[in-house]
Amino acid sequence: MPTARSDRLASIAYLPGATLAEADDPALVQALLAGDPRATREAWRRFGPLVRRLVLRTLGPQADLDDMTQEVFITFFDRVRTLRDPRTVTAFIMSITTFKIRHHLRWRWLRRWLVMPGDVETLDLRATQPNTDAREAVGRLFALLDRLSPLDRTAFTLRFVEGLELGQVAAALEVSLATVKRRLTKSWQRMVTLVREDPALAELLPALGTDVEAAHGREARE
Repeated sequence: MPTARSDRLASIAYLPGATLAEADDPALVQALLAGDPRATREAWRRFGPLVRRLVLRTLGPQADLDDMTQEVFITFFDRVRTLRDPRTVTAFIMSITTFKIRHHLRWRWLRRWLVMPGDVETLDLRATQPNTDAREAVGRLFALLDRLSPLDRTAFTLRFVEGLELGQVAAALEVSLATVKRRLTKSWQRMVTLVREDPALAELLPALGTDVEAAHGREARE
């Protein structure tokens, strides 16, 4: 009689002749470990949109999506063998992505202090924001996000833009749930204050609200 363990192992078995596009995540991991060249292409197809979305929503339209995405996948392919539970591969690649994002944000923060005046390139949002008012609002909003720490900014984006649950944010950032709640409360209140002080963005306040518990929902109070 099959055991629960044997059923679980069977569910993640990798079959070289299988169609990976229809395989579940554990089977894809097994294919990567087996060195199947189709697995790398399928991983790009399956997880690429997630990585690009996280990068764009955290770093803004000025982000070099191609370079950052390549960095994430190079690290992912190199470290996939360390993944203990193939069922958590999505959380695994999200963790790698957020690490790369935080590293980039720290570098960008340092760059603001190290470059000479006039050397900083002007942000150009014309390619992604055709409306002038919207382009200006996006630019000002990302300028405010630049005033958050790399950890706070990444957590803010994962929670309030990407819509992840608190536990998922904690797992992606590899910090405790208590830390995530504390940092999100801090970053939310900080962003509300900054938006309130910017006349061009003041109209966002009704959408943002001022109650961090309402923003978090029941999760933040549990």
